[in-house]
Parts: sequence; C-alpha cells; structure tokens
Amino acid sequence: MTGYGRHLIPLGILIAAALIAYYLGITDYFTYQQLKEHHHQLVVFVSNHPFSAPLAFMGTYILIAALSLPVGLYLTLLAGFLFEQPYSTIYVVIGQALGGSIIFLAARTALREFLRRKVRPFLNKMEKGFHENATSYMLFLRLVPIFPFWLVNLAPAFFGISFFTFLWTTVVGVIPATFMFTQFGTGLGSILETEQDFSWRALLNTDVLIAIGALFFFIGLYLTVLWWTRRNKNLS
Repeated sequence: MTGYGRHLIPLGILIAAALIAYYLGITDYFTYQQLKEHHHQLVVFVSNHPFSAPLAFMGTYILIAALSLPVGLYLTLLAGFLFEQPYSTIYVVIGQALGGSIIFLAARTALREFLRRKVRPFLNKMEKGFHENATSYMLFLRLVPIFPFWLVNLAPAFFGISFFTFLWTTVVGVIPATFMFTQFGTGLGSILETEQDFSWRALLNTDVLIAIGALFFFIGLYLTVLWWTRRNKNLS
C-alpha cells in the first residue's frame, strides 16, 4: 500500500464505523425511554463494578465522539445520573477530548484538502478567529458552542493547530458546559423513580441552579477578559 493509501485508513475506518452504527440503529439505544427501562440495571452495574463501569462509559463516549453520533448530550446527562461529581465531569471530559482527538488526527491526512472544500462555508466563519489568536479562539469555541462539536474537532486540523494546543484547550474549554449538564443529570434519578416524562424543568433544583449561575459567571468573566485583551491590543 502506498503512503497516500495509508493516510486514508484512519478516516476510512471512522466513516465506515459511523455508517455501520447508523445502519444498525445504535443511536436508538440512547434514548430516555431506554433509560427508563434499564436505569436500575445500570445503577446496579456501576455499583458492582466501580472500576470497569467508568472505563466502559469513557470507552463508549470516546467511540460516540469519534464517530460524531448525535448522542453526546444524552451520555453527558447519563454520566451525571450514574456517577458523582467530580467524577461524572472528569469521565465526560476525557471522552470528549480523546474522541475529538481521533477526529482531529484523522483529518490531518491526505484527505485534508478534500474535507476543507466540503466544510469551506463553516471554515470561512472561523478563519479570522484562528488567524488572530488560535489558542484563545479554541477556548472560546469550546466554552461557547456556537458550532457543532464535530466541526470544532475538524477545523483546527485545517488551520495548522498543534495537537497539544487542540488537546489542552478542548479539556479546559469543555469543563464548564460538561459540569452544567452532568449536574442536570443528577436530577434524572427523581424523574425515573416517579416515572415522569423527561423535561428540563424537572431537572432543576437548587444545586443545579447554583451550578448554572457559577458556570455563566465564569464564562462571562472569561469573555470579558478576552474582550479587554483584544481591545487593548487594537488600541496599542
């Protein structure tokens, strides 16, 4: 196999695996109805397997993130339901960072130019931010998810961002939102036990509201510092 052909293997595997997952209906298992039916078994499994259960969860999250299957939010809520803080947040962050890294590394292949053309309309909106300050912009994209998670995993590869920068900004940037949604997930237990229908309002309690308030405070603080830094840079 030529060097070009070897470069195609990682991305080809991801695409094939994603198609197989959709064909087999894997995402159908990640629903609230499925959780209602099996939440007792999941709780017992986590209780009986304190080491393998987190590994199984993180492995699942890495796979889901790498294949860009649209069930990441579900898994994040599930983490909050199954694991205590800060472990639920840690497990999700690891899953997002490693799963996203797989996409990032796969994008840096011989198909780089092909993929760049396919997502060019989105990349045009990101180009200025990456060229001005790639690190700050990566943190901003992770803290404020205005673009899909899969696109923020791909785009840095096209703009020459180093893997180290990609990894640490992903880890740091996703922590606030991950913490918020895992906190939401802690409220799933009461809904499942009373067999209520799922609703975001039902997940709210005092602890969750405090966590959300803290989240937005820190995001606002970061954005204020970023704005002030750019303002002073433009004035100098």
